[in-house]
Amino acid sequence: MSTATNPSRVSKSGSGNLVEMSWDPITRIVGSLGIYTKIDFDNKVVAECHSTSSIFRGYSIFMKNKDPRDAHFITSRICGICGDNHATCATYAQNMAFGIKPPAIAEWIMNLGEAAEYMFDHNLYQDNLVGVDYCETMVRETNPGVWEKALHSEAPHAHLHGYKTIAEIMTALNPFTGEFYRETLQVSRYTREMFCLMEGRHVHPSTLYPGGVGTVPSVQLFTDYIVRLMRYIEFMKKCVPLHDDLFQFWYEALPGYEEVGRRRILLGCWGSFNNPDHCDYTYQRMDAWGNEMFVTPGIVIDGELVTTNLVDINLGIRILLGSSFYDDWQNSEKFVEKDPLGNPVDMRHPWNQTTIPKPQKRNFDDKYTWVMCPRWLDKRTGDHLALDTGGGPIARFWATALAGKVDIGYVKATGHSVKMLMPKTATMGEVEFEWEIPKWSNAIERNRARTYFQAYAAACAMHFVERALAELHAGNTKTWTDFKVPDEAIGCGFHEAVRGVLSHHMVIRDGKIANYHPYPPTPWNANPRDSDGTPGPYEDAVQGTPIFEENGPENFKGIDIMRAVRSFDPCLPCGVHMYVGNGKTIETHHSPMFGAAHG
Repeated sequence: MSTATNPSRVSKSGSGNLVEMSWDPITRIVGSLGIYTKIDFDNKVVAECHSTSSIFRGYSIFMKNKDPRDAHFITSRICGICGDNHATCATYAQNMAFGIKPPAIAEWIMNLGEAAEYMFDHNLYQDNLVGVDYCETMVRETNPGVWEKALHSEAPHAHLHGYKTIAEIMTALNPFTGEFYRETLQVSRYTREMFCLMEGRHVHPSTLYPGGVGTVPSVQLFTDYIVRLMRYIEFMKKCVPLHDDLFQFWYEALPGYEEVGRRRILLGCWGSFNNPDHCDYTYQRMDAWGNEMFVTPGIVIDGELVTTNLVDINLGIRILLGSSFYDDWQNSEKFVEKDPLGNPVDMRHPWNQTTIPKPQKRNFDDKYTWVMCPRWLDKRTGDHLALDTGGGPIARFWATALAGKVDIGYVKATGHSVKMLMPKTATMGEVEFEWEIPKWSNAIERNRARTYFQAYAAACAMHFVERALAELHAGNTKTWTDFKVPDEAIGCGFHEAVRGVLSHHMVIRDGKIANYHPYPPTPWNANPRDSDGTPGPYEDAVQGTPIFEENGPENFKGIDIMRAVRSFDPCLPCGVHMYVGNGKTIETHHSPMFGAAHG
């Protein structure tokens, strides 16, 4: 991340100046994310934020008229890091549309592959990408006062992870030279091997199909997975307490740091890890089998779990336009009038969406991004809620904990927490971790949940591999169910990509795809102000964030802003740049603490 050398000042009446600063691109694997802000350095707060994306990809357009059997292969290419999540979600939608149920062992194999993906991706992102924001090099440059405190702050769990002080942890996170940073690179290697054992290759799986998998189950296959899984579990016994020490330190070192990246608790989780004992992929039973997932679907509003019903979740999805570069499709063809249960389907639902791109010049007072505005309609209030995924894990945990439905020995949801049992490993005994519902949905807690969910995925994988071996020993080795593509059908798949909610909606006519809309987590998190003027989650989390960085405008890194945005795990290629134009002056007549600064 480079430093601003020519910040653009925006003067105002009253105290202090607003300074325009932009980070563009902030990238993680696919696409291009830009964050544009106005910062009040006198009051040390971000006054205004806009989130932009400069890339249009158009999968919903070129999926039309394709063979429905190819949906998972094509949509896997949406992303170069979570392609398997798309392939998995697409096969779920295909299974529903084709009216098929895979054999149980195929489901356990898919669950093992997805569990490995969570372990791999969360590990890599947490310690090799977002962890850099908390490393010694960054902290010394942006908050030398905090570094001094870290030097003299003992790590409470030093006996578990081996680092005596918080400063030692920060040093261990330094890119390429830090001990823990290098260790996590090795972890990402064998977790990717775990994935490939189940799904053939990473990141575009070669063994996933509608109806099952092409993976050949054997004792050797599952043993190879278990060997790596136990190594990972031993690593987690060190990793969880290390991150707990680091993140808790920030609350203590900088009182008020809980406000960085904080927004209203509006969390969405679509559920993950289907249970073949209950899941038959019929829409009519989607509520029942959805509630048997090993990650419970749910929507959490202000700390309340308002539903775990996938049918309700599905019917509440709305795609608004607002500040996006598209024309409205309100008068276009309606593909689905009613769902299979007879419920009316809204025109702004993904089944009925038509993508009509309209390129234009970016204007923050009008249209400024290619990201649409997914919202969820709360029928109790009539509000279109800007749900976020919190980067995935915090929403998954919050919904699962409150629902209290999961109890499989290795993991248990209690109604207020989620417990994870880490079995005995080579050099360490049995350990139980417990993720407890936090006070806030903020940058620190999003990151903390990511660490705990690595342990959760590993604990779930223990259950999955035991069930897969039981099927194998019982002689149930068939991994695929035959099917025929219907002439007319609809289907929907619900899953959790690494960084949050993922849905695929498909309409089949004349044996071909007539409409297809995949919605991964980034549109939910990175969307702009909608047609009601409601900011998207990135914008909302950054706008109002206090500035704790000790650098002034001339050397400002924007580290608190970066921590807020990165806590959501934005899925776009990795590299951060700051640039500032020649500058302009705008007169405003109200406090930037309360609302946007308009010209």
